[in-house]
Amino acid sequence: MAQPAGPVAWHSEVSRERFQQDIYPLRKPAVLKGIDLGTCTTKWTVDYLSQTAGTKEVKIHVSTVPQMDFLSKNFIYRTLPFDVFVRRAAEVKHNEYFISEDEKYYLRSLGEDPRKDIADIRKQFPSLAEDIRIPEYFEKEQFFSSVFRISSAGLQLWTHYDIMDNFLIQITGKKRVILYNPRDAPYLYLSGTKSEVLNVDNPDLEKYPLFMKARRYECSLEAGDVLFIPALWFHNVISEEFGVGVNVFWKHLPSECYDKTDTYGNKDPTAASRAVQILDRALKTLEELPEEYRDFYARRMVLRIQEKAYSTNYE
Repeated sequence: MAQPAGPVAWHSEVSRERFQQDIYPLRKPAVLKGIDLGTCTTKWTVDYLSQTAGTKEVKIHVSTVPQMDFLSKNFIYRTLPFDVFVRRAAEVKHNEYFISEDEKYYLRSLGEDPRKDIADIRKQFPSLAEDIRIPEYFEKEQFFSSVFRISSAGLQLWTHYDIMDNFLIQITGKKRVILYNPRDAPYLYLSGTKSEVLNVDNPDLEKYPLFMKARRYECSLEAGDVLFIPALWFHNVISEEFGVGVNVFWKHLPSECYDKTDTYGNKDPTAASRAVQILDRALKTLEELPEEYRDFYARRMVLRIQEKAYSTNYE
Protein backbone atom coordinates (compact mmCIF):
# COMPACT_ATOMS: atom_id res chain seq x y z
CA MET A 1 0.00 0.00 0.00
CA ALA A 2 1.44 3.33 -1.09
CA GLN A 3 1.11 6.65 0.68
CA PRO A 4 -1.50 9.10 -0.66
CA ALA A 5 0.20 11.21 -3.30
CA GLY A 6 0.31 14.98 -3.21
CA PRO A 7 0.09 16.90 -6.48
CA VAL A 8 3.00 18.28 -8.46
CA ALA A 9 2.19 21.73 -9.82
CA TRP A 10 2.12 22.12 -13.59
CA HIS A 11 2.44 25.23 -15.72
CA SER A 12 1.85 25.94 -19.41
CA GLU A 13 4.10 27.84 -21.82
CA VAL A 14 6.52 29.01 -19.15
CA SER A 15 9.08 31.60 -20.21
CA ARG A 16 12.59 31.79 -18.76
CA GLU A 17 11.62 34.92 -16.83
CA ARG A 18 8.50 33.36 -15.33
CA PHE A 19 10.40 30.21 -14.37
CA GLN A 20 13.15 32.16 -12.63
CA GLN A 21 10.76 34.53 -10.83
CA ASP A 22 7.77 32.37 -9.92
CA ILE A 23 8.74 28.68 -10.01
CA TYR A 24 12.45 28.26 -9.35
CA PRO A 25 12.54 30.12 -5.98
CA LEU A 26 9.92 27.75 -4.50
CA ARG A 27 12.40 24.82 -4.69
CA LYS A 28 9.61 22.38 -5.45
CA PRO A 29 9.10 20.04 -8.42
CA ALA A 30 7.00 21.39 -11.28
CA VAL A 31 5.83 20.08 -14.66
CA LEU A 32 6.31 22.53 -17.52
CA LYS A 33 4.07 22.03 -20.55
CA GLY A 34 4.07 23.62 -23.98
CA ILE A 35 7.79 24.45 -24.15
CA ASP A 36 9.29 24.43 -27.63
CA LEU A 37 11.72 21.51 -27.58
CA GLY A 38 12.46 21.52 -31.30
CA THR A 39 11.71 18.76 -33.80
CA CYS A 40 12.80 15.88 -31.54
CA THR A 41 9.28 15.20 -30.24
CA THR A 42 8.09 14.26 -33.73
CA LYS A 43 11.29 13.02 -35.38
CA TRP A 44 12.69 10.66 -32.75
CA THR A 45 11.05 7.42 -33.85
CA VAL A 46 12.85 4.10 -33.49
CA ASP A 47 13.72 4.11 -37.20
CA TYR A 48 14.99 7.68 -37.14
CA LEU A 49 17.10 7.16 -34.01
CA SER A 50 18.59 3.97 -35.43
CA GLN A 51 19.47 5.54 -38.76
CA THR A 52 20.74 8.85 -37.38
CA ALA A 53 22.90 7.64 -34.49
CA GLY A 54 23.92 4.50 -36.36
CA THR A 55 26.29 1.84 -35.03
CA LYS A 56 28.00 3.85 -32.30
CA GLU A 57 28.64 1.45 -29.41
CA VAL A 58 26.86 2.21 -26.14
CA LYS A 59 27.12 0.71 -22.66
CA ILE A 60 23.70 -0.29 -21.37
CA HIS A 61 22.00 -1.82 -18.33
CA VAL A 62 20.20 -5.14 -18.93
CA SER A 63 17.72 -6.44 -16.35
CA THR A 64 15.35 -9.39 -16.12
CA VAL A 65 13.18 -7.59 -13.56
CA PRO A 66 11.40 -4.24 -13.98
CA GLN A 67 12.64 -2.71 -10.70
CA MET A 68 16.34 -1.99 -11.13
CA ASP A 69 18.32 -1.88 -7.92
CA PHE A 70 21.66 -0.08 -7.98
CA LEU A 71 22.50 -1.25 -4.45
CA SER A 72 22.22 -4.99 -5.13
CA LYS A 73 23.16 -4.59 -8.83
CA ASN A 74 20.31 -6.80 -10.09
CA PHE A 75 21.32 -6.00 -13.66
CA ILE A 76 24.31 -6.50 -15.91
CA TYR A 77 26.24 -4.11 -18.14
CA ARG A 78 26.55 -4.94 -21.80
CA THR A 79 27.65 -3.11 -24.95
CA LEU A 80 25.62 -2.94 -28.17
CA PRO A 81 25.63 -0.87 -31.36
CA PHE A 82 23.19 1.98 -30.76
CA ASP A 83 20.85 0.99 -33.61
CA VAL A 84 20.59 -2.59 -32.29
CA PHE A 85 20.03 -1.35 -28.74
CA VAL A 86 17.20 1.04 -29.71
CA ARG A 87 15.30 -1.65 -31.58
CA ARG A 88 15.68 -4.11 -28.71
CA ALA A 89 14.62 -1.52 -26.11
CA ALA A 90 11.44 -0.86 -28.11
CA GLU A 91 10.52 -4.57 -28.17
CA VAL A 92 8.48 -6.40 -25.56
CA LYS A 93 9.81 -9.86 -26.47
CA HIS A 94 13.24 -10.37 -28.00
CA ASN A 95 14.48 -12.88 -30.55
CA GLU A 96 18.02 -11.94 -29.60
CA TYR A 97 18.86 -11.32 -25.95
CA PHE A 98 21.52 -11.60 -23.23
CA ILE A 99 19.57 -13.25 -20.38
CA SER A 100 15.89 -13.73 -21.24
CA GLU A 101 13.45 -12.93 -24.02
CA ASP A 102 11.63 -10.34 -21.87
CA GLU A 103 14.71 -8.57 -20.47
CA LYS A 104 14.62 -4.79 -20.19
CA TYR A 105 17.15 -2.22 -21.35
CA TYR A 106 18.30 1.15 -20.07
CA LEU A 107 20.78 3.64 -21.50
CA ARG A 108 22.29 6.43 -19.47
CA SER A 109 24.74 8.17 -21.81
CA LEU A 110 28.31 8.70 -20.62
CA GLY A 111 31.21 10.96 -21.51
CA GLU A 112 33.91 9.69 -23.86
CA ASP A 113 35.99 8.78 -20.80
CA PRO A 114 33.47 8.53 -17.92
CA ARG A 115 36.27 9.04 -15.39
CA LYS A 116 37.09 12.45 -16.85
CA ASP A 117 34.27 13.58 -19.15
CA ILE A 118 30.65 14.52 -18.43
CA ALA A 119 27.72 13.34 -20.52
CA ASP A 120 26.79 15.93 -23.13
CA ILE A 121 24.39 14.97 -25.91
CA ARG A 122 26.01 17.59 -28.15
CA LYS A 123 29.29 15.67 -27.99
CA GLN A 124 28.17 12.03 -27.76
CA PHE A 125 25.19 12.29 -30.15
CA PRO A 126 25.73 15.49 -32.19
CA SER A 127 23.40 14.48 -35.03
CA LEU A 128 20.52 14.01 -32.58
CA ALA A 129 21.42 17.09 -30.54
CA GLU A 130 20.56 19.22 -33.59
CA ASP A 131 16.91 18.21 -33.17
CA ILE A 132 16.45 19.25 -29.55
CA ARG A 133 16.08 22.75 -28.17
CA ILE A 134 17.06 22.57 -24.50
CA PRO A 135 15.26 25.14 -22.32
CA GLU A 136 18.09 27.37 -21.13
CA TYR A 137 16.38 28.65 -18.01
CA PHE A 138 19.73 29.01 -16.24
CA GLU A 139 23.01 30.79 -16.98
CA LYS A 140 25.34 29.11 -19.48
CA GLU A 141 28.15 28.85 -16.93
CA GLN A 142 25.83 26.89 -14.62
CA PHE A 143 25.42 24.05 -17.15
CA PHE A 144 26.82 20.71 -16.00
CA SER A 145 25.58 17.90 -18.24
CA SER A 146 22.93 16.72 -20.68
CA VAL A 147 22.25 13.01 -20.27
CA PHE A 148 20.58 11.03 -23.06
CA ARG A 149 18.31 8.29 -21.68
CA ILE A 150 16.34 5.48 -23.31
CA SER A 151 14.24 2.94 -21.37
CA SER A 152 12.24 -0.16 -22.14
CA ALA A 153 8.55 -0.10 -21.26
CA GLY A 154 7.91 -1.02 -17.61
CA LEU A 155 11.40 -0.23 -16.36
CA GLN A 156 11.61 1.39 -12.93
CA LEU A 157 14.72 3.20 -11.67
CA TRP A 158 15.70 3.24 -8.02
CA THR A 159 14.78 6.16 -5.75
CA HIS A 160 17.69 8.57 -5.41
CA TYR A 161 18.60 12.23 -5.13
CA ASP A 162 20.91 14.39 -7.24
CA ILE A 163 22.96 17.27 -5.90
CA MET A 164 22.19 19.57 -8.85
CA ASP A 165 18.97 20.98 -10.23
CA ASN A 166 17.71 19.28 -13.36
CA PHE A 167 15.13 19.20 -16.09
CA LEU A 168 13.80 15.77 -17.01
CA ILE A 169 12.76 16.33 -20.63
CA GLN A 170 10.35 13.63 -21.81
CA ILE A 171 10.73 13.52 -25.59
CA THR A 172 8.80 10.35 -26.50
CA GLY A 173 6.77 7.91 -24.43
CA LYS A 174 5.23 8.28 -20.99
CA LYS A 175 6.73 8.23 -17.52
CA ARG A 176 5.34 8.22 -14.00
CA VAL A 177 7.53 10.01 -11.48
CA ILE A 178 7.25 9.69 -7.70
CA LEU A 179 9.08 12.28 -5.60
CA TYR A 180 9.88 12.74 -1.92
CA ASN A 181 10.77 15.87 -0.02
CA PRO A 182 14.43 16.14 1.11
CA ARG A 183 13.23 16.58 4.67
CA ASP A 184 11.82 13.05 4.58
CA ALA A 185 15.24 11.46 4.11
CA PRO A 186 15.01 9.83 7.61
CA TYR A 187 12.12 7.67 6.34
CA LEU A 188 13.66 6.49 3.06
CA TYR A 189 16.24 4.01 4.36
CA LEU A 190 19.17 5.52 2.53
CA SER A 191 22.39 3.94 1.47
CA GLY A 192 24.44 6.81 0.11
CA THR A 193 22.26 8.76 -2.33
CA LYS A 194 19.85 5.86 -2.91
CA SER A 195 16.87 4.38 -1.08
CA GLU A 196 16.72 0.70 -0.19
CA VAL A 197 12.95 0.71 -0.81
CA LEU A 198 12.49 -0.52 -4.38
CA ASN A 199 8.75 -1.07 -4.62
CA VAL A 200 7.45 2.37 -3.68
CA ASP A 201 3.90 1.44 -4.74
CA ASN A 202 3.73 -1.60 -2.46
CA PRO A 203 6.56 -1.30 0.08
CA ASP A 204 7.48 -4.00 2.58
CA LEU A 205 6.36 -2.19 5.73
CA GLU A 206 7.64 -4.89 8.04
CA LYS A 207 11.12 -4.25 6.72
CA TYR A 208 10.65 -0.49 6.19
CA PRO A 209 8.03 0.63 8.76
CA LEU A 210 8.96 4.34 8.66
CA PHE A 211 8.57 4.58 4.89
CA MET A 212 4.86 5.46 5.17
CA LYS A 213 5.84 8.70 6.91
CA ALA A 214 7.55 9.99 3.77
CA ARG A 215 5.41 12.51 1.90
CA ARG A 216 4.83 11.26 -1.62
CA TYR A 217 4.32 13.46 -4.68
CA GLU A 218 3.46 12.07 -8.08
CA CYS A 219 3.11 13.22 -11.66
CA SER A 220 2.75 11.74 -15.14
CA LEU A 221 4.88 12.96 -18.01
CA GLU A 222 3.84 12.78 -21.64
CA ALA A 223 5.89 13.49 -24.74
CA GLY A 224 6.96 17.14 -24.69
CA ASP A 225 6.66 17.62 -20.93
CA VAL A 226 9.55 18.90 -18.81
CA LEU A 227 9.82 18.10 -15.09
CA PHE A 228 11.87 20.43 -12.93
CA ILE A 229 13.48 18.40 -10.12
CA PRO A 230 15.26 20.61 -7.58
CA ALA A 231 18.51 19.36 -6.08
CA LEU A 232 18.09 16.94 -3.15
CA TRP A 233 14.51 15.92 -4.04
CA PHE A 234 14.26 12.13 -4.16
CA HIS A 235 12.72 10.69 -7.30
CA ASN A 236 11.67 7.30 -8.63
CA VAL A 237 10.97 7.01 -12.36
CA ILE A 238 8.76 4.41 -14.07
CA SER A 239 8.72 4.18 -17.87
CA GLU A 240 5.12 3.32 -18.73
CA GLU A 241 6.09 3.07 -22.40
CA PHE A 242 9.30 2.75 -24.36
CA GLY A 243 10.63 6.27 -24.11
CA VAL A 244 13.43 8.67 -24.88
CA GLY A 245 14.43 11.56 -22.66
CA VAL A 246 17.20 14.00 -21.86
CA ASN A 247 18.19 15.14 -18.37
CA VAL A 248 19.83 18.55 -18.16
CA PHE A 249 21.71 19.23 -14.94
CA TRP A 250 22.94 22.62 -13.80
CA LYS A 251 24.76 23.96 -10.78
CA HIS A 252 22.51 25.51 -8.17
CA LEU A 253 25.52 26.37 -5.96
CA PRO A 254 28.76 28.17 -6.88
CA SER A 255 31.11 25.90 -8.85
CA GLU A 256 33.66 25.70 -6.03
CA CYS A 257 31.10 23.88 -3.86
CA TYR A 258 31.19 20.78 -6.06
CA ASP A 259 33.71 17.95 -6.25
CA LYS A 260 35.83 18.65 -9.32
CA THR A 261 36.30 14.92 -9.97
CA ASP A 262 32.54 14.31 -10.19
CA THR A 263 31.52 13.52 -13.79
CA TYR A 264 28.08 12.11 -12.91
CA GLY A 265 26.83 14.94 -10.72
CA ASN A 266 26.04 12.65 -7.79
CA LYS A 267 28.86 13.30 -5.31
CA ASP A 268 27.84 15.34 -2.31
CA PRO A 269 29.12 18.94 -2.14
CA THR A 270 32.66 19.05 -0.77
CA ALA A 271 31.62 20.84 2.45
CA ALA A 272 28.98 18.16 3.11
CA SER A 273 31.52 15.38 2.50
CA ARG A 274 33.98 17.01 4.90
CA ALA A 275 31.27 17.39 7.54
CA VAL A 276 30.38 13.69 7.28
CA GLN A 277 34.05 12.74 7.67
CA ILE A 278 34.31 14.92 10.79
CA LEU A 279 31.14 13.32 12.17
CA ASP A 280 32.53 9.84 11.54
CA ARG A 281 35.66 10.79 13.50
CA ALA A 282 33.52 12.19 16.33
CA LEU A 283 31.51 8.96 16.51
CA LYS A 284 34.72 6.96 16.57
CA THR A 285 35.89 9.09 19.49
CA LEU A 286 32.64 8.43 21.39
CA GLU A 287 33.42 4.71 21.25
CA GLU A 288 36.08 5.40 23.90
CA LEU A 289 33.29 6.02 26.43
CA PRO A 290 31.11 3.47 28.27
CA GLU A 291 27.67 2.92 26.71
CA GLU A 292 25.79 5.12 29.20
CA TYR A 293 28.08 8.09 28.52
CA ARG A 294 28.25 7.41 24.79
CA ASP A 295 24.45 7.49 24.57
CA PHE A 296 24.23 10.71 26.59
CA TYR A 297 26.79 12.64 24.55
CA ALA A 298 25.49 11.30 21.24
CA ARG A 299 22.05 12.68 22.08
CA ARG A 300 23.63 16.02 22.98
CA MET A 301 25.39 16.04 19.60
CA VAL A 302 22.08 15.40 17.81
CA LEU A 303 20.43 18.26 19.69
CA ARG A 304 23.31 20.56 18.82
CA ILE A 305 23.07 19.67 15.12
CA GLN A 306 19.32 20.31 15.18
CA GLU A 307 19.81 23.64 16.94
CA LYS A 308 22.63 24.87 14.69
CA ALA A 309 21.87 23.37 11.26
CA TYR A 310 18.17 22.57 10.87
CA SER A 311 16.18 25.13 8.89
CA THR A 312 12.59 26.28 9.32
CA ASN A 313 12.48 27.85 5.86
CA TYR A 314 11.65 24.75 3.79
CA GLU A 315 8.59 22.53 3.81
